[in-house]
Amino acid sequence: MTDKRNAFFIVDVGTGNVRTAVVSAEGDLLALHRENVRYEKDDGYPDSIYFEPDRLWAQIKQLATRTLAEAAPVQIIAITATSQREGIVVLDDAGKPLIGMSNHDNRGREWESLITDKDRIYALTGRYPTALFSALKLVGLRERKADVWTRAATFTSISDWVQFQFSGILCYEHSQASETLLYDVKRKDWSAELCRAFALPASLLPPLKSSGDVLGQIRPGLAKELDIAADAVVVVGGADTQLAVHSIKPDTGDVVIVSGTTTPIIKMVDSYVTDTRQRTWTGRHIDADSFMLEANAGVTGLNYQRLKEIFYPNESYEVIERELDETSYSQCVASLGSLIADEDTPLIKGGFIFNAPVSHQLTRGGFVFAILWDIACSIYENYKVLDGVSGHGRDYIWACGGGVQSRKLRQFIANLTNKKIRICNTYRQSSVLGGAFICAEAAGLQGAMPQVQEEVSPENRGRFVALYEEWKRARQAFRQIK
Repeated sequence: MTDKRNAFFIVDVGTGNVRTAVVSAEGDLLALHRENVRYEKDDGYPDSIYFEPDRLWAQIKQLATRTLAEAAPVQIIAITATSQREGIVVLDDAGKPLIGMSNHDNRGREWESLITDKDRIYALTGRYPTALFSALKLVGLRERKADVWTRAATFTSISDWVQFQFSGILCYEHSQASETLLYDVKRKDWSAELCRAFALPASLLPPLKSSGDVLGQIRPGLAKELDIAADAVVVVGGADTQLAVHSIKPDTGDVVIVSGTTTPIIKMVDSYVTDTRQRTWTGRHIDADSFMLEANAGVTGLNYQRLKEIFYPNESYEVIERELDETSYSQCVASLGSLIADEDTPLIKGGFIFNAPVSHQLTRGGFVFAILWDIACSIYENYKVLDGVSGHGRDYIWACGGGVQSRKLRQFIANLTNKKIRICNTYRQSSVLGGAFICAEAAGLQGAMPQVQEEVSPENRGRFVALYEEWKRARQAFRQIK
């Protein structure tokens, strides 16, 4: 009889896709499967999409079956979940899900103007109140979907809902609660004052739990359905950005770039820090006392993925990197809608600028260079804001997430920031492996420790600073287009 390896099962619901993974107790990724999350347009609002939680749960179970079969033979001893921030699931009083709203659902935008004291909300929540955050999604639901709202009894983050599906126990983890606008980040608790500001009943709010808390054992019927041991425990996870950061285990004062669908640039701080100009976010990390000070470059990795499908539909990222080595960097510049904390309004038009007539030197590699350069410059702009709010004196920056699998992007960021860029062996599946670290800690196991895999030093910075100035001119040109 084959001995089974102890392992952890992790569900990761990102903006674009849902993943299930099995990671050994020693930190080895044994299996991972993914599918796109399916969204529907909600015609009741100008800019709104939703997902059906029951359909997402069916996807998760199907992926789990495939992932567990590939990883076998394993003994799952702990289960956790992570997910996109700001996404929520609304439930009725029997625990049945009514609707899922993703982080890019903007159904609350029409009611942003009803917030009378935005300065006070920023002071309590560490983020300027917009439709991105959960409270305004709930307001939009209340104002235009009475049939759903009258049945709504509670809500929680997507990751906490997944854990509810596994355990039958409902909670809201602190890093996820930071994204609701109903949570006092400094006090680490729900806020009656914030509930009143949005005219939302405090009865909607589930109990708060800390990342690493054990909710209980897997529901017996689900354990049998998935062939997981009945004594496997369900552990509270957290927001995907926080779990990605946890995969590095940075020190207080370190800066971490999480390059995924969007790109948060984060400084680890041990006190509640806000920006007098309200450009940054401050949220709870997954440990007891730390905070994450953040500027966010917005949609970056998604741009790269979509344009890769156009320019390199059948080629690997390794092919792209080889062609970039042969690319003239001055042929093309792009601005593709990334966010900069210093700008009051988002960029609504974007594109590529190159000399006319089209040069024979302009290749598809030139377009991809422009995409990566746009991402790097946007990261640099936000890093400068972060550094201005809370100074960063260290000579290195950590990076993780699928975006930094591009060595060119790592080099570009090093050149612009004039800092060494470090990646760990956990960087590719950082949120999943961060979840595995949490499971190991909850199980009282030593688990794996991240190891530095590569460090990229700045080079030829003067040339790239000139290219950065060209990028700023291009971005300004796109700002003029209405």
